[in-house]
Amino acid sequence: MTVGVRGPETIRLPGAGPTLAADAYGDPAAPPVCFFHGGGQSRRSWTGSARRVAQAGYHALTFDLRGHGDSHWADDGDYLLDAYARDVEAILAALGRPAALVGASRGGQAALVGGSRHPELVRLIMLADVSPYMHDGGVEAIRGFFRASEAGFASLGEAADALHHHLGRPRLADPSGLAKSMREAGGRLFWRWDPRTADPRFLHPPSEGEALIAAAHRVSSPVVLVRAELSDIVSAESVRKFRELTPSLEVEVAKGAGHMFTGDRNDAFADRLLHHLARFLPL
Repeated sequence: MTVGVRGPETIRLPGAGPTLAADAYGDPAAPPVCFFHGGGQSRRSWTGSARRVAQAGYHALTFDLRGHGDSHWADDGDYLLDAYARDVEAILAALGRPAALVGASRGGQAALVGGSRHPELVRLIMLADVSPYMHDGGVEAIRGFFRASEAGFASLGEAADALHHHLGRPRLADPSGLAKSMREAGGRLFWRWDPRTADPRFLHPPSEGEALIAAAHRVSSPVVLVRAELSDIVSAESVRKFRELTPSLEVEVAKGAGHMFTGDRNDAFADRLLHHLARFLPL
């Protein structure tokens, strides 16, 4: 069943804590492909790839991470990497059959850590510019974006300026499309995430590096990394160290792309993904 016939449908699955919102595309009986966005984004960043995957015959599920979009905020304020990874584990348990995990940035970290704990349920982990080793300079740019967002924005144009200045995204000529990613409070516009997710202690603390290294050493499912050629977070050295931990790691390069490339280059990414799904999670 193709996305033109069925989907998207908004569904909810239990996380290890908060309830998670997802859009589902395609036939629910088909092999599942789960998509996880980066910090500060939403499930809509994966819409293009999810539609392509569903059209090819898979059941595509794009999730809002805890504290993001339409997913519930964590009552206990836990936004450490392991909390996101536990949510991935809960999703795998709810699906109850082999799946592929696809993740960008924070969502990729969660997919690697959570997926590495359940090799019997994970046929492929595909990462968009994620490595256990990340450059602090690039992480600091993300912290800067969160800091600039704390007080909210007077207009969608100001929000677009923040994306451009801090994350290097092309300046949107028409920022009206950002409205669906924002909420209003006190006459200001805020991104649709729990402000606590932007706490500096949740952004690349040493303990999370240790968890990622352990996951990369432990993972036995196939792992494919698509590194952004212009990434300021994942370098050639990051990839070399990743390969030392995961000798079976496959690496591809997205030419001319920066760290946030999945938000703008879904079609190109989907082509790569479908190739690997055919190898590791065939219909």
